[in-house]
Amino acid sequence: MTLRRTVLTLAAAATAALTLGTALPAAAQSNYKSEYRMSLVVGTAFPWGKGGEIWANKVREKTNGRINIKLYPGVSLIQGDQTREFSALRQGVIDMAVGSTINWSPQVKQLNLFSMPFLMPDYAAIDALTQGEVGKDLFKTLENAGVVPLAWGENGYRELTNSKRPVRTPNDLKGLKIRVVGSPLFVDTFTALGANPTQMSWADAQPAFASGAVDGQENPMSIFTAAKLQNVGQKNVTMWGYVADPLVFVVNKDIWNSWTPADREAVRQAAIEAGKEEVAIARKGLAEPGQPLMKDIAALGVNVVQLSPAERDAFVKATRSVYNKWKGQIGNDLVTKAEKAIAARKP
Repeated sequence: MTLRRTVLTLAAAATAALTLGTALPAAAQSNYKSEYRMSLVVGTAFPWGKGGEIWANKVREKTNGRINIKLYPGVSLIQGDQTREFSALRQGVIDMAVGSTINWSPQVKQLNLFSMPFLMPDYAAIDALTQGEVGKDLFKTLENAGVVPLAWGENGYRELTNSKRPVRTPNDLKGLKIRVVGSPLFVDTFTALGANPTQMSWADAQPAFASGAVDGQENPMSIFTAAKLQNVGQKNVTMWGYVADPLVFVVNKDIWNSWTPADREAVRQAAIEAGKEEVAIARKGLAEPGQPLMKDIAALGVNVVQLSPAERDAFVKATRSVYNKWKGQIGNDLVTKAEKAIAARKP
C-alpha cells in the first residue's frame, strides 16, 4: 500500500468515527479518565441522588461506556462541606455534580434568587424561571464562573418542621432553634421570623434533632420521608412553600473540553433527560391534587399544618424587609425579571 493510500485510509476512518459519534483510537481518547467523580449531597434514596444516578447511567449508555461516572454522595470528596462544592468543582477536585442553587449561592450570588422568601408560589413559578429567560441568564452566569451547566433538576419546596409545636404564625416560630444551610439569606429570613437559625451540615443535623439540641429544620418533603425525620422528633410540619431549591447538572470546564464534541452532546442530552425525570420524582405526591404524600406523612403521626392564604401572607409580610434587602444584593434587574416571568406564568 502506498503512503498516500495509507494516509487517505486513516483519514477516512477518522471521519467515519466522528460522523458516527464513536470514539477514535487510543491516541484520540488519551485525555479520557477511566472514571469521573460526581459529587452529590445525598444518596440515591433521595430524588436528588437518584437524578445523579440516572444521569450517570444515561451517560454510560449514550457514550458506549467511554465515560464512566462514580457517585460520591455526602459530598465526600470535600469532607462533607456542601458549601465548598462549587469551588471544588471549579478547581477540578470534582469532575461533575448535581448541585443545589442554595449551596452554590455563597460563590454565585445570583443563585440566591431561588431563596428569596415567598418569591415562587407554585410549581409553575419555578418552571417559569428555570425553563425561561431567567434560567438562561443564570446558566450564562455559571459559565462565566468557570463551569459548564447542562440542565435543571429540583430538590423541591422547603417546608418547615419542628419537634416543639405546630407553626401557623410567625409568632409560633419565636425562639425555636432551626437548622439552616450555610447561607446568610436563610439566617436573615429566620431571624426576621423570630427563630434562632443555626447553620450546620445535613450530616450533623440529624443527630442534633435526635438529641433535641436543634428543634427544627426546613427541607423538601422528599428529604423528610427518605430520612424518616419523624423518628428524630420532627412531628410538626408546616406547608408554607417559602422557597424552592432547583438543582443544576454541571461539568468541570476542563473535563468538558477534554471530550469529543459528540460525547459532549451525549452528556448534555443525558443531563436534560435525567433532569426531567428527577423533577418528576421530586414532585411525586405533592404536585397532584390533594397531595397524597402528605396524607402518608400524617398517617405516621405527624401533625401537618396547611396554611390558609391569609396565614401565609403573615409570613410574607414578616420577611418583606429581607426580600427587599436581598433584591439589591442579588441584582435588581434579575429579580425584577423573575417577578415578571412569574406574574406571566401559565398554570
